[in-house]
Amino acid sequence: MNLSVQIGRLTLQNPVMVASGTFGYGIEYAQLLDLNQLGAVTVKGIRLHPVRGNATPRTAEVTSGMLNAIGLQGPGVDGFIRKYWPFLKALKVPTLINVWGTTVEEYAEVARRFDALGDVGALELNVSCPNIKEGGAQFGTDVKLLSQVVTACRQATTLPLITKLSPNVVSIAPYAKAAEDAGSDALSIMNSYPAMAIDIETRRPKLANITGGLTGPCIKPIAIKLVWEAAKAVKIPIIGMGGIQTAADAIEFILAGATAVAVGTANFYEPQTALQVIAGIREFLVRNGIADVRKIVGCLLAGER
Repeated sequence: MNLSVQIGRLTLQNPVMVASGTFGYGIEYAQLLDLNQLGAVTVKGIRLHPVRGNATPRTAEVTSGMLNAIGLQGPGVDGFIRKYWPFLKALKVPTLINVWGTTVEEYAEVARRFDALGDVGALELNVSCPNIKEGGAQFGTDVKLLSQVVTACRQATTLPLITKLSPNVVSIAPYAKAAEDAGSDALSIMNSYPAMAIDIETRRPKLANITGGLTGPCIKPIAIKLVWEAAKAVKIPIIGMGGIQTAADAIEFILAGATAVAVGTANFYEPQTALQVIAGIREFLVRNGIADVRKIVGCLLAGER
């Protein structure tokens, strides 16, 4: 079975990676599974300078999912390179670095810093962040801002760029196309969905931040729809994510048009999930006499039954 896939010029040994924000910086999971069996390791979001994040509680379990409002806590570029990069650089699989900023210029500077680092697999641009120069407008919900940040990063680095799109839009197609036109090599779909939960006994929000991002199995149907819509609008590869727990979940995304997938929330309660998904995809291909996983990308059969 050939499980390898291409994301821009980056070759992955299989189509299964882990989603940013759910796997720390890889080293936290190193004793729980063999990271070198993954397609890639995607690390938690990195901004130019350290970020303390939000007050606690930051997470809350909800029906078939989880809310989180971590606040993008992180060590900044220098802290990441000093503390985590030696471990990640030694892995046999690529590292995808999720990056963010509050201005177009900050995104570009972070991209430039990682371009100079060497051995980075790709940069994943988290565009679900407010641009403080634009009154707090999110990059990912404004086509013009999205195009500006991808263009700036494209000019700052030769690394493969993956734009992680926000689901909080009326139609994802224009945003997918804008990212492609601005030079993104691939798309990640989707980021968490804005949501909230209330403790009825205390009458208080379950998160200190009041609202947070919803992830887990409950968002999978939304994510699959967005992947399907984006795949019809662009020619670049898509990494599908949102509620993947099994190989069947992952295969749904691939049939909808995803070239690769990322396991997120499931990492918290079953760290072996990504490896189980890889094994399950292989078994599915064998059972159906398919020699190459790329043969099923976008092969959704629609219309009359």
